[in-house]
Amino acid sequence: MRFLLDIFYVLLAALAAPWWMRKARGGWAERFGAIEPLPPATRPRVMLHTVSVGETNLAAPLVEMLRPHAEVLITVTTDTGMERATALYGSMGAGVFVRRYPLDFSWAVRRFLDSARPDVVGLAELEMWPNFLRFCGRRGLPVAVLNGRISDHSFGRYRMARPLVGGLFRRLAFVAAQDEVYAERFRAMGVAPERCHVTGSMKWDAVEVAEAADFPGAAELAEAMGIDRMKPLIVAGSTEPVEHALLHSASPRGAQLLCAPRKPEWFDDAARDLPGCVRRSKGERATPGADRFLLDTIGELNAAYALADIVVVGRSFGELHGSDPMAPAAMGKPVVIGPRVANFRSVVETMLRAGAIVQTTGESLASELKSLIENEQRRRELSERAKACALENQGATKRHADLLRELLSRKNR
Repeated sequence: MRFLLDIFYVLLAALAAPWWMRKARGGWAERFGAIEPLPPATRPRVMLHTVSVGETNLAAPLVEMLRPHAEVLITVTTDTGMERATALYGSMGAGVFVRRYPLDFSWAVRRFLDSARPDVVGLAELEMWPNFLRFCGRRGLPVAVLNGRISDHSFGRYRMARPLVGGLFRRLAFVAAQDEVYAERFRAMGVAPERCHVTGSMKWDAVEVAEAADFPGAAELAEAMGIDRMKPLIVAGSTEPVEHALLHSASPRGAQLLCAPRKPEWFDDAARDLPGCVRRSKGERATPGADRFLLDTIGELNAAYALADIVVVGRSFGELHGSDPMAPAAMGKPVVIGPRVANFRSVVETMLRAGAIVQTTGESLASELKSLIENEQRRRELSERAKACALENQGATKRHADLLRELLSRKNR
């Protein structure tokens, strides 16, 4: 069976060559399992597969919780993930390792596991490759899914393919699902009910609940761009192209608007949709009367959130599936989001139940923003509820660490 799967992978790689050859990729030896062997373990060893940059950052608190009890191996797939993991974990010292995750060819998986020698495996993203799970099973290595979610779209595809993929779900030692809806989807795919735990989202633990006024770099950003601290400021974060014209027209008279597009390739289009905007990348500073700002740099979004009177979360009014509302919520900002939130459905529903976010449509955005600008009491109540919601939903990382330690304990009995 594994040889048929290897042949399938070779054919698929050949068909997809025009796509994957467009971008230079490194670490090919490691992708085929030839990683630097890890030293013999002196303690139990947990492997955390974090795939790319986002999951790699998210795993940092979990790594710190596991370190006193086990060695930790971080594996990543992408080059950017490898770069970030090396920067984040490479200096932690003995007992923490970073390696590249192998392609799912049988020989690559065997070579990788021979060199890595984990005791348990935690998948921080739903990447359940058949050969990897099969070889882990043969070696008695339990595999668990962390921070588990199955999106609406993915669930439909998984259900159609259940005769083929159901066995992969049944192999899992446990699933730590973000909420009950996701847990039920894992059960529907074959995970035993007693192995399915609702732990909440680790993403709540990745945000710091703090006073926005103290956020590093916020005052400097306002000064550099000429943002008027005496006028209301709407910050739209992680926006997509179709949203900039909407935000421009929906912002109330007298309010300033700062847009921070999600991707660099969207910066120039955003500038055209925000007439007269001050661009951060060009070192521009607002002249009197200017009220449109474009944050076309990377790494300053949270500083912009700290300046905001209202935050609009992007990629939620167009054709995409939402961005993360947790960082501005943790700062105690009134947060507005659109109807398209599939990527953060659980988080948004949690905030809606707490009265900690305003969800609206593109047609109603202008009236919602005008109402919030004019109603300071409503903004204050949203701020308080948002920060309280962030605090109340932290703790998932510890629950994940406890489940992994319990799994290690059972494995080593």
